[in-house]
Amino acid sequence: MNIRPEMTREALTRLKRARGQLNAVIEMMENGQDCREALTQLAAVSKAIDRAGFKIIASGMRHCNAARDRGETPEMTEEELEKLFLALA
Repeated sequence: MNIRPEMTREALTRLKRARGQLNAVIEMMENGQDCREALTQLAAVSKAIDRAGFKIIASGMRHCNAARDRGETPEMTEEELEKLFLALA
C-alpha cells in the first residue's frame, strides 16, 4: 500500500518532531551535556517514532476496511497489517 499524505499527516508531524528531538540529543552528546537530559529526550524520540508507526498502521487498517465496505479488494490483507503492527510492538 502506498503512503498517502492524507492518511499519514499526523504520523508525519510526529516524525518531524522526533527528528528535531533527535537533533537536540545529538547536539547534547556532542557538547558533553548531562546524560539524564539526553536520555530523557532520547526516550521521547523513541516514543514519538513508535506512535508514528502505529498511526500509519491505523490509517492503513481504516483504508482497507473502507475498501472492504465498498466491496473492493483491499490493498493489504488483515494478516499483512497484523504482521506490520507486530513488527512495531
